[in-house]
Amino acid sequence: MLGSLFLSSFVFLFLFGFVEGDKQGDTRLKTLKSLIYNNAEATVKLDSTALQKLIQLSTTGTLSRHKPRVSFSVYVKSKHLTLGKGQTAIYDGILTNDGKGYDDRSGIFTCPATGTYMFVVDCLSIKPTWIQIILNKNVVGSAYISTKEITSYQQFSRTVILKAGKGDHVKVVNVEKGGFIHQGHYSGFSGTLLY
Repeated sequence: MLGSLFLSSFVFLFLFGFVEGDKQGDTRLKTLKSLIYNNAEATVKLDSTALQKLIQLSTTGTLSRHKPRVSFSVYVKSKHLTLGKGQTAIYDGILTNDGKGYDDRSGIFTCPATGTYMFVVDCLSIKPTWIQIILNKNVVGSAYISTKEITSYQQFSRTVILKAGKGDHVKVVNVEKGGFIHQGHYSGFSGTLLY
């Protein structure tokens, strides 16, 4: 009984992954039909080979909604950034750029897919620095550090989770003149498509 309930639930989840009019969905449906050899009873019976094939289909990503893998993590590589008012911070060191959304020439991340994203910016600074995370033209996060001693470095960060559409732009912008972002792996900008 428990095994039959498991198989029924598994087949339901398998079928739930189909999108109407999806060619891969049609192929998977034909595959599923060929795996079932006796559906005259109340429960579906699969032989062990067919069950293994069904499990393989469900774990190889064929049931996913085909969201692309999108993530990036960048840092200040070549030199410290001294930023003017309204200037975009350009992180020129790339650790990852899955989905090719981040442009290291402009400092702008262009969302390759619609979804919910998480963005994190962190900064090591020796001067008062106020940065903002901008989605298109809207401020979605701010971080500020005030340091009065010229020899005192301080670290700060900001994380945001937001919905963004395909083609939307996200960047880190300095608010006031004289912003400073330390070179190296101390300061970075990262983002990932969550779902």
